Amino acid sequence: MSKQDMESLIESFSKLRLVVVGDVMLDRFIWGNVTRISPEAPVPVVEVTRESVYPGGAANVARNITPFGSKVELIGLVGSDSEGEVLAGALEENHIGIDHLLVERNFSTITKTRVVAQHQQVVRIDREKKQAPTDGARTLILNQLLDVIGEVDGIIIEDYGKGLIDDALVRDIVDIAVAGDVIVTVDPNPKNQIDWKGVSTVKPNRSEAFHEAGMVDRGGHLPPLEDDDLMAVGKRLLKRWESQYVLITLGEQGMILFSDGGEPYHIPTRAREVFDVSGAGDTAIAVFTMALCAGANALTAADLSNRASGVVVGKLGTAEITKADLLKAL
Repeated sequence: MSKQDMESLIESFSKLRLVVVGDVMLDRFIWGNVTRISPEAPVPVVEVTRESVYPGGAANVARNITPFGSKVELIGLVGSDSEGEVLAGALEENHIGIDHLLVERNFSTITKTRVVAQHQQVVRIDREKKQAPTDGARTLILNQLLDVIGEVDGIIIEDYGKGLIDDALVRDIVDIAVAGDVIVTVDPNPKNQIDWKGVSTVKPNRSEAFHEAGMVDRGGHLPPLEDDDLMAVGKRLLKRWESQYVLITLGEQGMILFSDGGEPYHIPTRAREVFDVSGAGDTAIAVFTMALCAGANALTAADLSNRASGVVVGKLGTAEITKADLLKAL
């Protein structure tokens, strides 16, 4: 595809409407400087200069969609707590639809706090409790999806393994999507063994892919198309999940796309410099799905997704990709 065609494709993202279903989180960053070690223990003393909050988890996937003008609705659970209120504010600032976000009184908003000094993460503090949705919440989630399915181009299932996504919910989501002729893509979690049959694409990273395939990763130093173990993993996952595509992200080696009936397609990384890999997978699934929903073939969607990932790893924090970033990367 020519650069002009790519630019036209990106411009067409503004006509899309997507839904992200998954584990919603709040990402909090504490930024500062380190000039000394604590006299109390051998740990750095971080002098805080500022703090910032961003939508995290499934919400970060949604955050990577709105800069392109696409409309996105977020379906997930947050707590009736102060962190949930902060997250709701961050979602509204990023133009993410929250009308279908469920506030549960007995649920605690998942929060990840990262302390960063001199461009390096010093520590991460997680506040979370793995908790499955109640039957009532599950019914509400599906009803929320039914409310919007007639106007939706694609659904992204973002599984962080925090309890929301399970086989029963996935089956119901896929049934609704199939009936509405809507594309479904998935960012899986290896701790959560889900039957993804019926979805368009599953996007694990390399370690997740080997884990899901039940194989030992013996390296990864070979060129991907010459890596027999990786080739076996991709084929095994295609057969197991019966999806159209399996897109495996490979870090500094880029991505590889496996398709039903096609040859594996490797896309080398476009990253020039890596500062922070936080959220790179979220960017990859967001851009890949938008491209598919806009009518691109999977190879073009994977290439565009790879370029977008190369941009965000060059930023600090849970970064988003913008339309200007992606156009420049072309």
